[in-house]
Amino acid sequence: MNKTVICPGSFDPVTLGHIDVITRASKMFDRVIVGVLVNTAKKPCFSTQERMELLTESVNGLDNVEVVSFDGLLAEYCKKHGIDAVVRGLRAMSDFEYEFQMAITNKRLNPGLETIFLTADSDSMYLSSSMVREVGSMGGDISNFVPECVHDKIVERISKKKQTA
Repeated sequence: MNKTVICPGSFDPVTLGHIDVITRASKMFDRVIVGVLVNTAKKPCFSTQERMELLTESVNGLDNVEVVSFDGLLAEYCKKHGIDAVVRGLRAMSDFEYEFQMAITNKRLNPGLETIFLTADSDSMYLSSSMVREVGSMGGDISNFVPECVHDKIVERISKKKQTA
């Protein structure tokens, strides 16, 4: 039986925590789709295309992982594309309430859709994209927070954003 899951998020930018969850999911499921959310209400640091490129480079070598973008309701996207489950990473207890609400909402919208929570690795429990942007914008070293293969691109963008602000 082939099982397809989606790891949705904004990935602005991708962090080692994201890569940990994606890698672990790729070992448990036949196909993992990394879904980059297009949210027109937010002004991301990286464009959707850039986020997809950073993720694609970061998951290079994980043969069963595909990076896509989507907008609209996750539950509808999953129904349309035959996705069996949503995989979400949980960093701390504070993540759980929001993620639990989303899981219940998605289940109501798409009764066949399951949500699977993976606890963050202890090395990345504190890590978020907003933390990476904040540390990077203040000149801090983010090399322990983001994939090495995309580190320089992220630093360059964050530095540019600070200069234009």
